[in-house]
Amino acid sequence: MSDTLWDLLAPHPADAKAIGGAERPWLSYGALRELAGSTVQRLNGLGIGRGDRVAIVLPNGPEMAAAFVAIGCGATTAPLNPGYREEEYNFYISDLNAKALVVTADYDGPALAVAAKHGVQVLRLRTEADWPAGRFELQAEGKGEGAARSGGFADSEEVALVLHTSGTTSRPKIVPLLQRNLVASVRHIGATLSLTPEDRCLNVMPLFHIHGLIAAVLFGSRLLATAALAVSWPALWESVASGQLVARRPRPTLPRYWARNHLWVPFGNLTFILAPS
Repeated sequence: MSDTLWDLLAPHPADAKAIGGAERPWLSYGALRELAGSTVQRLNGLGIGRGDRVAIVLPNGPEMAAAFVAIGCGATTAPLNPGYREEEYNFYISDLNAKALVVTADYDGPALAVAAKHGVQVLRLRTEADWPAGRFELQAEGKGEGAARSGGFADSEEVALVLHTSGTTSRPKIVPLLQRNLVASVRHIGATLSLTPEDRCLNVMPLFHIHGLIAAVLFGSRLLATAALAVSWPALWESVASGQLVARRPRPTLPRYWARNHLWVPFGNLTFILAPS
């Protein structure tokens, strides 16, 4: 049985829809596979390979979803909250021993100063408005370190994702998740919720959080990736009403909006709403 992120992408038809966004063409699974392959190749050329940790500081949206998948196919992803202050980035980036930091093309926030302090390679994620949702290119600041020591796609026993514990009772600790751990979680969630590749999964959870990353992004449903802090509830309602949709862990304000405005859809269109814990 296949147990890597790359293996999760492989079975889908090339023209099947993978990632969507508001008023954007869909990114197909064929294009997502090409993106993952070119991203891994780009990282390898900059000296970043399997086992190297890549901090990702991107806003919610299709590019964040695609970057997590594509980078995770050949390196270790470390998504961080874009709202952190400089001292928080200093802790997380140094604790991770990150080799690279991915930010948007126009990013000018506090993570850059921290990257410079710790000698972390900065990669700018560039996209265009007329590109399919999620498509991007990585542009490096500087030359990198040459070819990666361990290039190519990751295997099932290599770390795909690292997250920190909340630090409620003590210093936050790193939790590494192997490629096979993510695949097992995805398959379990998909089976439990009876998801299929034909479902559309609307995600408004933050994509630096485990709930937004695993079920919504990785399962294989058609993902509608929204900007969590710029959501038009009427527009989301139209998305739900227009076709089969799985609303995965929405913010509490979404069900409240529907209830307050007495909006209901036929059960044939809305599979379920899973409210946040």
